[in-house]
Amino acid sequence: MKRVVVPLAEGVEEIEAVVVVDVLRRAEIEVVTAATGNNTTVTASRGVVLVADTLWESLELDSFDALVLPGGGPGTRRLGEDQRVLEAVREFAQAGKVVAAICAAPMVLGAAGILEGRAATCYPSCESGLTGANYSAQEEVVVDGNLVTSQGPGTSFKFALALIEKLAGEELAASVAADLLLT
Repeated sequence: MKRVVVPLAEGVEEIEAVVVVDVLRRAEIEVVTAATGNNTTVTASRGVVLVADTLWESLELDSFDALVLPGGGPGTRRLGEDQRVLEAVREFAQAGKVVAAICAAPMVLGAAGILEGRAATCYPSCESGLTGANYSAQEEVVVDGNLVTSQGPGTSFKFALALIEKLAGEELAASVAADLLLT
């Protein structure tokens, strides 16, 4: 079974975090949410309280196949300032594992230095943070090798389905999309 880790920082965009976790779990992909702060309770950008599965510091990152960063302005800032997250982004990218980010979070990938020459997208006002990337404003989801990026809350389902396709195949992604009436 594929394993995915989703870091949750204070101010995370709740739609992007919850949709990704829910849709991947429907595909029977194991998803572990990890709070980057000192406790598992995280207040998201619109005041929704989320409870992470564990704390970031307790993870064994080698056991995961993918790292997925949800956006949200405050959450993205916190992820981008967290050296543990930046190092994990670099390690996953160097190992050829799936690295994914949505909304403002692709800026964290830029800060980690993994976007040079890669195709990527993000929330429209965040493209200046995609250091070295070939930015695509038209595509809602961009897949470039092991890198998956998307634009924002409204593209969360497409983003999650792209991750299923990347991790478990097109057939399973299509089946989950049909079950969700997204076809």
